[in-house]
Amino acid sequence: MDNSMIKLEETWRWYGDNDSITLQDIIQAGATGIVTALHHLPTGEAWSVNEITKRKQQIENSGLRWSVVESIPVHEDIKRQTGNYKTYIENYKTSIKNLGSCGINTVCYNFMPVLDWSRTDLDYIVKDQSTALRFDEIAYAAFDLFILQRQNAESEYSDEIIQKAESYYKNLDDQKTDDLEKTILAGLPGSEEGYTLDEFKEILGSYNGISARSLQNHLFHFISEILPAAEESGVRMAIHPDDPPFPLFGLPRVVSTEQGAKELIESYDSEFNGLTFCTGSYGARSDNDLPGMVQRLGHRINFIHLRSVERENGRSFHEANHLEGSMDMAAVMRALINEQFRRKKEGRTDTNIPMRPDHGHRMLDDMKKESAPGYSCIGRLRGLAELRGLELGIRHTLENQ
Repeated sequence: MDNSMIKLEETWRWYGDNDSITLQDIIQAGATGIVTALHHLPTGEAWSVNEITKRKQQIENSGLRWSVVESIPVHEDIKRQTGNYKTYIENYKTSIKNLGSCGINTVCYNFMPVLDWSRTDLDYIVKDQSTALRFDEIAYAAFDLFILQRQNAESEYSDEIIQKAESYYKNLDDQKTDDLEKTILAGLPGSEEGYTLDEFKEILGSYNGISARSLQNHLFHFISEILPAAEESGVRMAIHPDDPPFPLFGLPRVVSTEQGAKELIESYDSEFNGLTFCTGSYGARSDNDLPGMVQRLGHRINFIHLRSVERENGRSFHEANHLEGSMDMAAVMRALINEQFRRKKEGRTDTNIPMRPDHGHRMLDDMKKESAPGYSCIGRLRGLAELRGLELGIRHTLENQ
């Protein structure tokens, strides 16, 4: 079997014309594919062929390929099954069909209520003095209990966490309180909205009565509606796991564990109903066996985010360097390469799975530049280079066995 042409497709997330990192910068980083979206379009609006084509041509004119859409945002009405959710589902189908007609065949999406992902610190100083994204369980609880003052929030925390959160809150000055609020509610990359405290409370209230089981059923319904359009258009769907992978602000989370991912792919049996395997999101939970997940669920991995986190006490964690932290990235990479070999043996055409280095530390000259949190250039360039070397070394070892 000739495995010489199999590799992970190296991609890079790009936020369009407003991104401080240019397409030429990305070429110099060594990536060949772009992961992007039509960020200027409102959530719920159908993507037209004209808008898709304009973005695709811009990318291709630079010598790159639009490999993955991340994301077509899922409207909150769809997640709640309220309001105009049926119209928004039809618009989503139209977007999928139009992407397929333009030759773009992988769509990453998520089903996280309200907040796409959440951190409490966007510039946590690590050992080498670069900065990372961090989620601090105590800071989060302090915000929830004493700044947001969410009704009945205390029932979700232990007495120990409440005491630590109160102490943390009492030591915040006005500036630090404001920074924490903005960090959590700013609408981080992938989310289209920012919220005031009152607006946030209101949208949280709109999920009252929606349990984890209800949200999962809404997700399964959404999948059953859009997958026929995806299959017809040749577009592989790839759901991103919850980040962080546990409930926030009383909101349910349904794609946080191997069991959740397994139930999702079993809800609609199709190679087009797949996963974005994000090692950082799944890896923030110690009960997720990442190499084992690749071995058991790899046949449905349609997109890969490779990043590592350092798990701290409780649910706290921060972003680690890509080959460090609390997970065995080498074991994950080995499992992914074996999955590619398995696909080749089965005659599948989707062997070169798109991968991107997810997040990166802010370091060197990027300390002086503006960029989306987690998406500075040099930190991701370092991550991509390390991951490329790791893949090459493991691939050569396996091919020569």
